[in-house]
Amino acid sequence: MIRVALAVAAGGAAGSVMRFLLASWVAANWPRHFYLGTFAANIIGCLLIGLLSGLFLARSDLPLELRTGLITGVLGGFTTFSSFSLEIIKLMEGGRAVEAFCYLAFSILGGLLAAWAGLTLARLAS
Repeated sequence: MIRVALAVAAGGAAGSVMRFLLASWVAANWPRHFYLGTFAANIIGCLLIGLLSGLFLARSDLPLELRTGLITGVLGGFTTFSSFSLEIIKLMEGGRAVEAFCYLAFSILGGLLAAWAGLTLARLAS
């Protein structure tokens, strides 16, 4: 288990640095559209989690450290949106469309409300 946790930690560090570099590059080149770095990370992460999940389903012989390090570590550090998207797809494919929609709606609205609440609290504290 410790080897898997270390693979996730190393992958998470790499993914976070990759997201930082992407966001920094976008902000430097298109400061007005700074958010496109996050958007790109989310879309790229979604593409990669789908691709890797599909490949790993066919290649379960690959070490758990590699599979978990890439998906949970690298992509988790790069974007958690990729995991969220894959979970929505799995719910839909499992015939759980109502649950998938509720998860989608509550996650987006809840995230927006939480971010607003956090900003509000920070502004009140300063």
